Amino acid sequence: MKIKTFVLVFFCFWFAKNIFAQEVLDKIVAVVDNEIICQSELNFQVNLYASQKNLDPNTPGLKEQLLNALIEDKLAYSQAIFDSITVSDEELNQRINYQIDNFTQQFGSVEGVEKAYGMSIEKIKKELRSNVTKSIMVQKLQDKNFGQLSVSKREVEEFYGIYKDSIAVIPEKFRVSHIFRLPKVSDELKVKYKQKAQSLLDSLKAGADFSAFAKKYSEDPGSAAKGGDLGFTKRGMLFPEFESVAYDLKPGQTSAVVETPVGYHIIQLIERRGDNIHARHILVKFKNDDEADLKVIEMLSAVRDTIQRGIAKFQEMAKKYSEDRETAPFGGLIGEFYVNQLDKTLGDIVSKMEDGELSYPKRIDYGKDIYGYHIVWLEKRIPKHAANLRDDFAEIEKMTQNNKKQKLYQKWMEDLKKKIFWEIRL
Repeated sequence: MKIKTFVLVFFCFWFAKNIFAQEVLDKIVAVVDNEIICQSELNFQVNLYASQKNLDPNTPGLKEQLLNALIEDKLAYSQAIFDSITVSDEELNQRINYQIDNFTQQFGSVEGVEKAYGMSIEKIKKELRSNVTKSIMVQKLQDKNFGQLSVSKREVEEFYGIYKDSIAVIPEKFRVSHIFRLPKVSDELKVKYKQKAQSLLDSLKAGADFSAFAKKYSEDPGSAAKGGDLGFTKRGMLFPEFESVAYDLKPGQTSAVVETPVGYHIIQLIERRGDNIHARHILVKFKNDDEADLKVIEMLSAVRDTIQRGIAKFQEMAKKYSEDRETAPFGGLIGEFYVNQLDKTLGDIVSKMEDGELSYPKRIDYGKDIYGYHIVWLEKRIPKHAANLRDDFAEIEKMTQNNKKQKLYQKWMEDLKKKIFWEIRL
């Protein structure tokens, strides 16, 4: 079981305000310290949970269960205030921008988000601030109390001895690796794209507004609508070519044209705090042609043939040729997954493969108009089986840890209920 986290975000507030307020006369159903829980808030949580779990919202006990969850959230928030848990502007803005990015993906565009919620992105951000602040505070408090919790081998063995008959069968798992390559745009097209980027930079030097130009010309769908704003990022989160330039800029300074694997960037540093930078950019994206795709497919096919003939091992070729910088140093290993944990495209590939099989080059999309090709190696299929300590120690260890956390969390919550005022008014 997982420790509950504070889940009240803006869309909950908006939904309750605009839907349930039309159906019921809102009233207070519970008070926790200086916080209240309204009928509309409870109704929203009940209907949301019922929809997710395919339940009848009138299921006996469901409303009481979710009201208790809301009360516990607010108790934890009250304790976070008492413990002087704080949230920096940087943390808050990062979380809000992350939430806005999720909304944008969900609704297809910034305009879609604004239409769905009936207000501008800036207004949505303002509405988000209070609940996101509370969410981060409670998360920090829980991390403080339970984040470093560990379990011993003996505890794992004792947990398994008690619960082995009730532990679910371990589903089939896949140990998956890949070698990934990006199609390389032709030199002729690169010249064309660089000229476009240089033209934009010349206009910026002549006095054009960076934010307005980013909104109009940048081809980065995640930041263009925000004037190219990337928010605060830590070192290692962006392309190395991008970071090597951005970290050398002074606040307010604009870079020359910078090339990364996805295109040409014009970067402007807004602020730097230690090892974190707040930058914005304009991207002229590389758009591949059929020849670029064919070259990378041929290259991966040759790599596959070398491995199949036993001339080189997969791990060696992944370290040498893969452009996935997160997996290449580890021989291309993506990890062990249940099939429903994999991206649908990758899941469809590995579910049809046998142990040790190596796929032909497949296209993989990882963003709007951003894609590459990879060959996938199913190193091992682990069949569905009854859990045991020899093969599934990591999973059972995680279950043991979650069980221990849940017990400590329940004890902690009982203590909070004794010292913080709360009252149900149903």
